[in-house]
Amino acid sequence: MLTSITDGILCCLTGKTASLVLPLELSEASDGFEFVEVKPGRVLRVRHIVPEHQPPDTDAGLVKTDAGCDDENSDSDSAGTSVHCKRKITVYRNGQLVIENLGDVLHSEILQCQDGDLEPCSTVEVELADYKELPSSPDPNPAPPPGLLSSEEQKPAPPPRRRRRKPKRTVLIDSKRVISSCKGTHSDVALFFIHGVGGSLDIWSSQLDFFSRLGYEVIAPDLAGHGASTAPQIAAAYTFYALAEDLRAIFKRYARKRNILIGHSYGVSFCTFLAHEYPDLVHKVVMINGGGPTALEPSLCSIFQLPSCVLHCLSPCLAWSFLKAGFARQGAKEKQLLKQGNAFNVSPFVLRAMMSGQYWPEGDEVYHAELTVPILLVHGMCDKFVPVEEDQRMAEILLFAFLKVIEEGSHMVMMECPDTVNTLLHEFFLWEPDMSRKDSRRADPDKAACDTVGTQKLNKPLDKH
Repeated sequence: MLTSITDGILCCLTGKTASLVLPLELSEASDGFEFVEVKPGRVLRVRHIVPEHQPPDTDAGLVKTDAGCDDENSDSDSAGTSVHCKRKITVYRNGQLVIENLGDVLHSEILQCQDGDLEPCSTVEVELADYKELPSSPDPNPAPPPGLLSSEEQKPAPPPRRRRRKPKRTVLIDSKRVISSCKGTHSDVALFFIHGVGGSLDIWSSQLDFFSRLGYEVIAPDLAGHGASTAPQIAAAYTFYALAEDLRAIFKRYARKRNILIGHSYGVSFCTFLAHEYPDLVHKVVMINGGGPTALEPSLCSIFQLPSCVLHCLSPCLAWSFLKAGFARQGAKEKQLLKQGNAFNVSPFVLRAMMSGQYWPEGDEVYHAELTVPILLVHGMCDKFVPVEEDQRMAEILLFAFLKVIEEGSHMVMMECPDTVNTLLHEFFLWEPDMSRKDSRRADPDKAACDTVGTQKLNKPLDKH
């Protein structure tokens, strides 16, 4: 995902060299704030809100929440719908990627087929450079070769065949997944909100309040060096792998049987990592302005390679630049959103280390194509950091991809349009595929119009009108 620059300007309100962290003995503070020591001396602030109908249980880890176990006390509708996820991913040496969807998971009821097309395209081809170019249009009346007569009996030479090189790698996925709605009244559902570079859990304030009132258990951590978490003065503490291990510890501590991950920008990469590591525990994923499915590499020519003292002096310019690019409007409301709480209060050292540590070669297209969890892509049309084409490419690669574009939103769409985002996320949490009408839709093509709210079909271009 192209987050090496998109999130970087989030450091805009710099000026403090370290984050303030309360002692561990004060971990059970008011408003659901806790402090979790993920490693010795490495403490993250976490906002954990447990609904009143659920007893606080910080020991609800992976051992107790194994998705493969039957829960006799779970709600009756938690069984959901079983779908078959089967696809073949072929990678060629020049970078070409061919994805063949072989199972019945791509039924039109799930992917919202259009124009009565009951069977969507089952193959995705990316970067077709591996195929040899066909010759240009032949002359309709070519001259016969020497020694041969031009007659009707003379058969034309067959056109050259396309030749594909030997595959470098082939990945086969064959699994069954149970997809069900996730209501706040379900005691086995937990929502994880993960911010990006320069942010904090405060950017999710509207979402945390909204879903906690609906009865959801919500968990939102501050990444190391952000918000009120500790800020180690060593660059190795801010690499992708170091942060991913922090979030793995948070996930293992708070995970339930069905977990939904919501990430913003750089935080989307960590959601992808967790969904790949724990496919039986991650129920659904939401990616907000995350970009395309490309491996992470730090930008060597970025402004964030400058020394920390220079970045500190440039902080006013960075603040103005982010306000212009991160929000669709630059009024008093947006300025207040930018300054509120601990959001975007990041030291220049942490920012520089975060940008330099964005190295994740495993997170390529194949890695994303292996995900079988339903994923909602949310994109702010006015986003100047991540173009919409990046999320469209992500939708083509993923198996379960629903793309929703918010016209009036930008990079910080969840802060600009909280009501729209909250409604969209809630509908996705409650959604489950309805396979019962499969036969009836095949019998009556006129009823093929799908009714899934706020989704886009996989492998079809986004209608900008």
